Amino acid sequence: MRSFQRWISLLLVCAFVLCSTPALAVESEDKIVEPTLSPDAATYSEETPELLEEDQLIAYSAILVEEDSGEAIFEKDADTVRYPASTTKIMTVLLALMMVEDLDQTVVVSETAVDIPSDSSTMSLTAGEELSLRDVLYGTMMISANDGANVIAETVSGSIANFVDLMNQTAEIFGCTNTHFANPHGYHDDNHYTTARDMAIIAREAMQNETFREIVGTTSYTIAKTNKHRARSLTSRSTILLTGTTDSPNKYYYQYATGIKTGSHSKAGYCFVGSAEKDGVSLISVVLYTSRRGMWTDTKKLMEYGFSQYMSVSPVDLYNMNPITLETSGFSLSDTAMGKLSLTCVAVDEEARNTRITATKDEIEAMASNLRSTVLIEYTRDFTAPITAGEVIGKMTYFTDSGKAVEYNLIASRSIAKRENAPKTLEEIVAETDADPNPFPPLTAELVAYMVIPVFLLWLIIHLLRKMMKKRRVHNAKVPKPKSRYMK
Repeated sequence: MRSFQRWISLLLVCAFVLCSTPALAVESEDKIVEPTLSPDAATYSEETPELLEEDQLIAYSAILVEEDSGEAIFEKDADTVRYPASTTKIMTVLLALMMVEDLDQTVVVSETAVDIPSDSSTMSLTAGEELSLRDVLYGTMMISANDGANVIAETVSGSIANFVDLMNQTAEIFGCTNTHFANPHGYHDDNHYTTARDMAIIAREAMQNETFREIVGTTSYTIAKTNKHRARSLTSRSTILLTGTTDSPNKYYYQYATGIKTGSHSKAGYCFVGSAEKDGVSLISVVLYTSRRGMWTDTKKLMEYGFSQYMSVSPVDLYNMNPITLETSGFSLSDTAMGKLSLTCVAVDEEARNTRITATKDEIEAMASNLRSTVLIEYTRDFTAPITAGEVIGKMTYFTDSGKAVEYNLIASRSIAKRENAPKTLEEIVAETDADPNPFPPLTAELVAYMVIPVFLLWLIIHLLRKMMKKRRVHNAKVPKPKSRYMK
C-alpha cells in the first residue's frame, strides 16, 4: 500500500513539473520538404561575397534592403506570394508597442487565447493566468508563442478578429501590396500570405521602434512567477544570435546579427527575417521557404553582400576624403608651406556627431569628389595672414534627407605668421584705434609724414600753377605801337 502511495506521489510530482515548464514545441515541421541549392549553382565563396547570385540562395524568395532608406539591394522572387509562418509575429508585437503605453500592465489570459492548434509553439500560458504584457511580448518573439500572440491581440483590440483587421489596415498603410493576415501568430491559413518585399517593409517599420529592437536582439529572458506558473527562462530561437559554448561553438552564429524572427510550417518551409549592423550600415533581410540551415546560411550571404556594397560615413568622414586646402596671402616669407592652409572639419554638437550618410561605396566616393555639391561651405573671414591654429575659418552645412541643417566648423590646422614688412590692414588700424584711450593718434614720424607730405604736395601744385598763370599773363600783354617819325 505504501509502495503504491509512493508511486502516486511520484506521478503527481512529475505532472506538476511538466505543467510548470514552458512547452517549447516548434511549429509543425512534419511535412516540410526542405529545398536545396540548384546543382547548376555557382560555388559560393565567403572571400568574394560581392559576387552573390540568386541561385546561390536556397530560399525560394529573398530580399535584402538598406534599413535607413529602404532601398532594395538584392532580390530573388521578392514579389512572389508565400506563407510567412511565425514571422507574422513581427507585426503583432509592433502593433502592441504602437498601441499600448504601459507594457508593464498586468494582462489576464483568456480561454480563447490558449485555444490554439496542438502543434503550435507555446509559452504554456493558462487561462486565468496573470502576467505583464512585457513578458508576453518577449515570450511571443523569443520562442514564437502562438498563445502569447493571441493574448497580445485581445489586449490591443479586445478580440482576435478585431486585431487581425488592424493588422491588415496597418500593412496597407505601410505600403504592403501583397499581404493579408488571417491570425496574429502565423499558423497556416490559405488566406494568410505575404511576400519577401512586404515582410521587409514591415520589419523596417518595426526596427524603428527602440523597444522592438531590444526585444528581438535579446537571447535570454526570465518571465517572473505568476499566479499559475513558477518563473520561466526563455532562450531565443534565432540561432544566428547565439554564440554557443567554448566546447561547442555555434557555426551559424553571425557576429553582426541583431534579430529578428524565425518561422516554419509545412506550407511555409523555414523562414527568417533578419537584421544586422556593421560599421554604421544597417540591413534587413528576408528569406521565405528555405531549409532549416538555409535560414542562417542564406541570411549571412545576403548580409555579407550588403556590407560589401554599402558603407556609412559621417559628414566629417566625407570631408576628410577630400579636405580643403586654402591659398593664403600676406604670409611670412619664412613659411615653408608658402601659405598653404588645410582646414579641419569638426562637429559643433552631439547631433552633428551622430549624423550619418549611408550609401553605396561608389556614391560615397562621388560625394567626396564633388564635396561642394553635397554640402554648403561658407567662410567667415578672409585668407590673409596672420592666422592662428584652431581659428574658425568657415563652416560646413550638411542637409539631411529630412532637410535639417547640421553644422560643422572649418578650423585652421596651423598658424601662419604675417609678412614682416606688410602694411597694416584697415581692420588692424581700426582695432588699434579702438583700443587706444587717447582720442588723438600718437605723433610719430610716420604720422607727420602722412600729414605733411600731402600738404607740401598741395602747396607745390598751387605754387607751380601760380607761376604758370603769371607767365601767361605777361605773354598776353599788349605792346604799344611806335609813334610816326615824321611831323606834320
